[in-house]
Amino acid sequence: MPIQKFIRINERIRVPEVRVIGPNSEQLGVLMVRRAIELAQEHGLDLVEVAPTANPPVCRIIDYSKYKYDQEKKERRIKKNQHVMHLKQIRLKPNIGDGDYKIKVKQARTFLEKKDKVKINMFFRGREMMHKDLGEKILARVIVDLAECGQAERNPSMEGRVMSVVISPSATKP
Repeated sequence: MPIQKFIRINERIRVPEVRVIGPNSEQLGVLMVRRAIELAQEHGLDLVEVAPTANPPVCRIIDYSKYKYDQEKKERRIKKNQHVMHLKQIRLKPNIGDGDYKIKVKQARTFLEKKDKVKINMFFRGREMMHKDLGEKILARVIVDLAECGQAERNPSMEGRVMSVVISPSATKP
């Protein structure tokens, strides 16, 4: 739950009555805002509006700075467990050697294992454009070799002098 941008505390609460929850999570009932603020100050805490859309709005008597710190800490913990998917690119040519091919496939496999997408680009120069079938065979071979850790999103497509295919990581671990 992201921190609300406009949390109202103490004198910024603009409604006449609020439902108040005490510092020990006990219900104090519906009170006038001034009385609720006085109760919060008696405890040395803040009156924080936690449910502004309720009727009447719900406020808690809590230490606002500690509440804000706990919310930010929770967001950081959630963000730490997320993985941002990147698109990595690998460049090939139709007359690639077998050793170079294996290195490129190994590199693509490591990207896929890190849950990143891989875009394989096959570049054609000059007369290589007449032999697009060689490029298609190599890309098909790459798709087959990477089948256990990823799958092609669609068939290889030609864009100018570049034939490319995007391989996304498979949902299950290899």
